[in-house]
Amino acid sequence: MPRFSSQSSYSQLLAATCLTKLVSRTNNPLPLEQRIDIRNYVLNYLATRPKLATFVTQALIQLYARITKLGWFDCQKDEYVFRNVITDVTRFLQDSVEHCIIGVTILSQLTNEINQADTTHPLTKHRKIASSFRDSSLFDIFTLSCNLLKQASGKNLNLNDESQHGLLMQLLKLTHNCLNFDFIGTSTDESSDDLCTVQIPTSWRSAFLDSSTLQLFFDLYHSIPPSFSPLVLSCLVQIASVRRSLFNNAERAKFLSHLVDGVKRILENPQSLSDPNNYHEFCRLLARLKSNYQLGELVKVENYPEVIRLIANFTVTSLQHWEFAPNSVHYLLSLWQRLAASVPYVKATEPHMLETYTPEVTKAYITSRLESVHIILRMAQIMPGSIPFTLNVKVAWRTLLQCLYLPGMSYTLSLYVRDGLEDPLDDTGLVQQQLDQLSTIGRCEYEKTCALLVQLFDQSAQSYQELLQSATASPMDVAVQEGRLTWLVYIIGAVIGGRVSFASTDEQDAMDGELVCRVLQLMNLTDSRLAQAGNEKLELAMLSFFEQFRKIYIGDQVQKSSKLYRRLSEVLGLNDETMVLSVFIGKIITNLKYWGRCEPITSKTLQLLNDLSIGYSSVRKLVKLSAVQFMLNNHTSEHFSFLGINNQSNLTDMRCRTTFYTALGRLLMVDLGEDEDQYEQFMLPLTAAFETVAQMFSTNTFNEQEAKRTLVGLVRDLRGIAFAFNAKTSFMMLFEWIYPSYMPILQRAIELWYHDPACTTPVLKLMAELVHNRSQRLQFDVSSPNGILLFRETSKMITTYGNRILTLGEVPKDQVYALKLKGISICFSMLKAALSGSYVNFGVFRLYGDDALDNALQTFIKLLLSIPHSDLLDYPKLSQSYYSLLEVLTQDHMNFIASLEPHVIMYILSSISEGLTALDTMVCTGCCSCLDHIVTYLFKQLSRSTKKRTTPLTQESDRFLHIMQQHPEMIQQMLSTVLNIIIFEDCRNQWSMSRPLLGLILLNEKYFSDLRNSIVNSQPPEKQQAMHLCFENLMEGIERNLLTKNRDRFTQNLSAFRREVNDSMKNSTYGVNSNDMMS
Repeated sequence: MPRFSSQSSYSQLLAATCLTKLVSRTNNPLPLEQRIDIRNYVLNYLATRPKLATFVTQALIQLYARITKLGWFDCQKDEYVFRNVITDVTRFLQDSVEHCIIGVTILSQLTNEINQADTTHPLTKHRKIASSFRDSSLFDIFTLSCNLLKQASGKNLNLNDESQHGLLMQLLKLTHNCLNFDFIGTSTDESSDDLCTVQIPTSWRSAFLDSSTLQLFFDLYHSIPPSFSPLVLSCLVQIASVRRSLFNNAERAKFLSHLVDGVKRILENPQSLSDPNNYHEFCRLLARLKSNYQLGELVKVENYPEVIRLIANFTVTSLQHWEFAPNSVHYLLSLWQRLAASVPYVKATEPHMLETYTPEVTKAYITSRLESVHIILRMAQIMPGSIPFTLNVKVAWRTLLQCLYLPGMSYTLSLYVRDGLEDPLDDTGLVQQQLDQLSTIGRCEYEKTCALLVQLFDQSAQSYQELLQSATASPMDVAVQEGRLTWLVYIIGAVIGGRVSFASTDEQDAMDGELVCRVLQLMNLTDSRLAQAGNEKLELAMLSFFEQFRKIYIGDQVQKSSKLYRRLSEVLGLNDETMVLSVFIGKIITNLKYWGRCEPITSKTLQLLNDLSIGYSSVRKLVKLSAVQFMLNNHTSEHFSFLGINNQSNLTDMRCRTTFYTALGRLLMVDLGEDEDQYEQFMLPLTAAFETVAQMFSTNTFNEQEAKRTLVGLVRDLRGIAFAFNAKTSFMMLFEWIYPSYMPILQRAIELWYHDPACTTPVLKLMAELVHNRSQRLQFDVSSPNGILLFRETSKMITTYGNRILTLGEVPKDQVYALKLKGISICFSMLKAALSGSYVNFGVFRLYGDDALDNALQTFIKLLLSIPHSDLLDYPKLSQSYYSLLEVLTQDHMNFIASLEPHVIMYILSSISEGLTALDTMVCTGCCSCLDHIVTYLFKQLSRSTKKRTTPLTQESDRFLHIMQQHPEMIQQMLSTVLNIIIFEDCRNQWSMSRPLLGLILLNEKYFSDLRNSIVNSQPPEKQQAMHLCFENLMEGIERNLLTKNRDRFTQNLSAFRREVNDSMKNSTYGVNSNDMMS
């Protein structure tokens, strides 16, 4: 054992790190006695050297935590030797401040270590350790931490003393780690922060019923410097989020009352909120008030009227200072969104006062965003090239703080800007998130929201119109009004999208009509100027508005007698939905005409067209419009510039073409029927493009870039059409158009540009779409060979691409998916679609000596063997395409699987074994199905081999049986894996797991018996009989066959078995170690 004898800190760090790796390894672990010696040595080393380098101390504490976690269930003389953590730490806490810091850090690191799952050990083992630690030690650690904090707060801490400063910080970290523990194994991530509930165990009730616990943290917040406060507030956020069921109604009301009082005190004394981290955590705390408590409970709190006023003032002031902490504002808007959404359901008699304050919040958001426009543009003028200011951010925060409760105070924003002031409109994701929240807030007291929007919109629109008519108008003034109108159009779209059908009235629909009329009038004005100038952000806002308008007021479920339509008729002469749709299409065509080179506008415009083409009634109204007929007859680059070949743009920029042609395909299908002339007319531009590429390929010298762009654009267009044509008649027209005339061009493109995924990906995706029998569209006549011919082309393309892509050699890890695996994944999807399409009888290939099927399958094997196991599960699209293809192969082509070389079979079985434990349920379910097919095949072949039959086993079957008999450990491992998942894990696909399990048991009866005995013997003596009975009941009435009736009986038994085992193992600290099962 290293003795850390070197005086070099880095040598000590290396020794600690190496030991941590040694104790963490799963194969060949260190003996128990040696791990106990290391643990004791580390504790003594830390106790005798409290002033080691910080990073050395941290590494040693990490080593102690790792040993303790992994040895949590290790016994010596009937004693759990690694569980006396508080005893281990007590001697540190009774010594100097430096020793106290080490002791608290040990507990903090241990809590954090046990809370985190690692990839090298099974999740089931992690959850067992975490649950046992939670039940046996965590509450004692939390109580100890709170007591130490109380002692610290009771003394006059000298925070200028670095050691006392460090002790307080470590105590707060420890408390936060205790409260942040994953109590029930939900493994929530940070993205679910808003909805998080802390599942405090019932045994902790006493700590939270005692109001001094909550009061401790509020007192700490006010008594310690702001640099410590964020951790205090983080603890309060967790405390405010404890599960509701921890309290009865009276206890919850009392707890909430103390919580609200603490929040009120902070709002009345906001000095510490000058720290941005404090401000952010406090916003999170406010959001938790509503995420965990009902509005009906909040209004009953004694100081509710005063608190809601203070929160409203805080929110309004924060919104007005839009340039600060936009990520914190999310929590404030979340609070008000939930409050506003609760108003219809409040049954309490006490006034909620939201009718007073939500309009103030709505107004503050809207006006602050409008005011930001002028400041942003002025800054851009002052700072060309976005030269950042070098002002003190804390000065700015203090100014914000001064404004919080001095409404008369104003300040010059340009003096207090952050480094590099950014336009909020540039972050479309953040804007959309805030607008979603505002849509609910604005709908509360909607009359006031609507009146404000109408007033502000009319002012800006009038100023904008006057500026456009003025010859001396400043471009800055025009830009300011366009920016204000951009915000207003976004917000109008949001509040319209916030309409809830059951809570809306005719009056509110009429108000929506007022807003819609104004936006459409503005659209007419801006569209008339597009030939001279346009504003990209304003156009994106218009598209956002149209999308919200479409969702609420266009479609099959909308009531057409709505007062919105009456208002549109009165003001704009739009009498019905058809006329409104004509406005949509007019805008779409205008955008495609003038903004064809602007990818964001083009893609959102085409998405709007695509959404309109999905509705059953709307698509039938659309095709009657002359503008739509114009699109169907003139879809060329002459009219739509984005369809042109732009040498300046990337090939990937053509993706939107697929969306365009999907929409056109749906529109064409409405009246197409069997009219081949209409179809040929529609396809003329694409026919011309194919002929152009064919002509290029026929010469030895051609412009490669032009050929690539033409072909990529063409195949993207065709994929859109193929996706839309989901009826047999229309799809057959497409098939006969492309085959055999143009298929050789696609094959030639794969041969030439296999190394360029920008070309091959669109071609392969088109082929995958063509062979996909969606809605049974691939139905060939009985005398037609087209199904076989189509598969031949599929096989040829897979083989051509596969053989060439394997010549690329070593590909850098960061490029392997883009250059190689993505194309392979599409080939797998293509082959799966062809094999499962039910339009080819694959038996005829071998019967007539056609090698198309064998070539495709052999290429699949070569591609598969070129992929490391880890990559199969690391890339979701690849894993889904591979396992779905394997499912088809094991179901319908098991003879091919059986004929493979032993190393290939073992590779496939290993991939299934790994997939059984995948996080993706689809992958796990697919692996269960594959395993079921393989096990069933094995069982049938074994059954046949034992019967006296005149027909011997095929060579493939005999070989496969021999391989499996030589390597029984693979099937046995999968048996233990499946059983382990069913017994110990949250099995979300129990039915799928049950299907292969019966076959696995019948194939490995002795191994299953040993496994059962191991599980039973691992239980406490008083529970062994119950566990034995569970296994007896599992196999009760089960015969030794795999008939459907027998399988169904086993599946029913397994459900009961899982239920009984879970009941038996509750409160058991033993349980079987999943490592033992897997060994």
